[in-house]
Amino acid sequence: MSTERAVLAGGCFWGMQDLIRKLPGVTQTRVGYTGGDVPNATYRNHGTHAEGIEIHFDPAKTSYRKLLEFFFQIHDPTTANRQGNDIGLSYRSAIYFVDEEQKAVALDTIADVNASGIWPGTVVTELEPVSEFWDAEPEHQDYLQRLPNGYTCHFARPGWVLPKRSEAAE
Repeated sequence: MSTERAVLAGGCFWGMQDLIRKLPGVTQTRVGYTGGDVPNATYRNHGTHAEGIEIHFDPAKTSYRKLLEFFFQIHDPTTANRQGNDIGLSYRSAIYFVDEEQKAVALDTIADVNASGIWPGTVVTELEPVSEFWDAEPEHQDYLQRLPNGYTCHFARPGWVLPKRSEAAE
């Protein structure tokens, strides 16, 4: 089985990891810090990094487009540097593409989200090339699996689903 890599940021990484890991085709997730300026980033010293999630997935079971559509359903991509009660640069919405194909899919998905009129505003999600990904501390990995009643601001929003596309369009 070959896998592909996706790196996303959409607020507190715990909630994103808990929801995304359950998707068909997702083989592995880890949370960490990415898209910033501090080497060896940590919770106490992550500079301009976002809290992010690295996802490995089987492209035979799910597409990058489907991952992005779910990503846009579980966080609000229209709020700059904020998700729920979490405010600041660490909680920004961002897609870190690993190649030009992922960049094109991300641009297409963002355009579809904006055109749909379903979300509460215009997408402010940053789109940047992937950079170094620094693992978060062990207590942050699999947090909501260990503490099922722990804090999260992520949830599936049934009304924030893009209209179905044909498989050929993916």
